[in-house]
Formats: sequence, structure tokens, C-alpha cells
Amino acid sequence: MTSTSEMIDEKPRTSPPDSASAPSATLGGDRKGTVEQLALLLFIVVPFLALLAAVPLAWGWGVSWLDLGLMVSFYFLGCHGITIGFHRYFTHGSFKAKRPLRIALAIAGSMAVEGPLVRWVADHRKHHRFSDAEGDPHSPWKYGETVPALLKGLWWAHMAWMFDEEQTPQQKYAPDLIKDPAIRRISRQFVLWTVVSLALPPLIGGLVTMSWWGAFTAFFWASLVRVALLHHVTWSINSICHAVGKRPFKSRDRSGNVWWLAVLSCGESWHNLHHADPTSARHGVQRGQIDSSARIIRWCEQLGWAHDVRWPSASRIESRRQRKSADPA
Repeated sequence: MTSTSEMIDEKPRTSPPDSASAPSATLGGDRKGTVEQLALLLFIVVPFLALLAAVPLAWGWGVSWLDLGLMVSFYFLGCHGITIGFHRYFTHGSFKAKRPLRIALAIAGSMAVEGPLVRWVADHRKHHRFSDAEGDPHSPWKYGETVPALLKGLWWAHMAWMFDEEQTPQQKYAPDLIKDPAIRRISRQFVLWTVVSLALPPLIGGLVTMSWWGAFTAFFWASLVRVALLHHVTWSINSICHAVGKRPFKSRDRSGNVWWLAVLSCGESWHNLHHADPTSARHGVQRGQIDSSARIIRWCEQLGWAHDVRWPSASRIESRRQRKSADPA
């Protein structure tokens, strides 16, 4: 059976269906309007301002264990929703999931506040098809290889690309998800899951402390700061991990391994192996490489929730290693 990633690497033999006749998977379709652009700006700027204020505020009046616990819990819920759900499962088909897990991963990823599911998947599949070449939605090498060009490219790859009005055709790159009514519905309900994601921490904080102050601090730390931190860690995979890092495996792009992002990215920063073997359920395949996403997939497999997991064999890993050139005689 042809994998999802293998399908998108092939040249399309026919033109994609007319978008007007295809079911819409996101509220904005394949183009961002003015309202959506402004909403995107709001959801980036406000959490980022909170992140900037976090250090001086923590120094001034501290952060409670409750706030810290909520921030960490919701951070890794959303992060694994992206890494396991949006990325390894929905984009690359690294494993098969029973229906309840499929729905749970779709909702958890949506709570990361990184955009509707189908749009996220379409963008990422297009990224793999044209990785670090013309057509890649967010390559840091877009403007060239000089230092000024790379700095401009890093800004583009990190977040500026999201404001491009032209969007990846969802019907072309994610038709399998559009055909699923439940997944299409969750994708279209992105605003609802954003509200849930932002509202749950202050609701819990307020109820536990029985105070408005407890609700406010939980909202600041576990909603705003958490979302901003997760955004920038995720975007760093697009920017930093395609500009620097070790490349022990063969790939047709400049993806690299950045070890200091491994824990916060839930294993996604072992990016070189991912681009060398996109459907692999594990990205951190070398000794000492922490990959919490792979560990959770293993647990789901053991519980019977996931099956047909594409674990990388030793021979498959070895076949993708970079070979050093032989020394001249």
C-alpha cells in the first residue's frame, strides 16, 4: 500500500478538483482574508507579549505550583497533539489509530492553537514535497545563502510565511482528511478548540483556589505563556532545524538535528532522520536521543489503540546514514 508521504511526492496526473465544488475543511478555505489575517496576528502577538512579560512578573510575584503544573500539562498535551497527531499520524501515516484515538489526537492538536488540522497537514505535506526548494512554504533558504539572506529567510520560515495570503490547496494535499466528516468538522471548529484551550486553565485555577486571582494567574501562565512558548518551539523546527544541526542521515534538504530543542519539541528536533525517513514513528533513533512522542505511540500500541506502527528497523536506519567519502589514495 502506498503511504501518505509517498503519495504526495508523486506528480499529480490530473488537476485537482475545483475548490468551489469540494467540501471546505477550514473556515477560510485556501486563501486568508483580512479578518483571518488579523485574528492570526492577535493569536501570535498577545501570547508573545505575555511570554516577554513572564520573566519580570515571575521575578516580582512568582509563579505558583498550580500555575506551573497547569502550564506544563497543557503544554505537553498540545505539543503531543501536534507531534503525534497532526504530524506523525495525520500527515505521514506513521501508524494506524482506532477511531477514539484518531478523534482525541485531532482535538489535542487543535488545542495547540496552531491552525486548523487540515490546513496544518496540507502545509506540511507540501513542505516535504518541496523541502528547502522552490515551492516549500517555509524554507529558511528562500532568499539565498548569504548571511543577510539567511537572516531574512529564518524570519520567513519561523513565522512570516503564515501571513502569506496564498495558501496550500487543501483538496490537493489533504483529500483523505477532507473526506472524513468527523475530521473535517474538528478542523472547521478550530475557533471552538482554541477557546477551550485558553479557557480550561483559568477555569481549573479559579476552582482550585476559589479566587479570581487564581483564575487570572492560571490564564497568564497556562494559557498565554504556554501557547507562545509552544508556538515558537514548533516554528523553530521550520526555521532553526533547517538551518543548523548535525546531519548524520541522507536527505535531499538541509534538515538537521538540534539536541537542545528535543525535550520541548517532544522529539521533533531530531529532524534530520525525519526528513530521511518521513513515515518513521520514531525520530530520535540514536543512543540518548529523547523522543517522548515515540514513547507515547509505543504505549498506545501496547494498549491496542494504535497498530501497524512504522518503527524503524536497524537495517532501515543504517541504509539512510551518510557515507563518508573514501580517503584519496
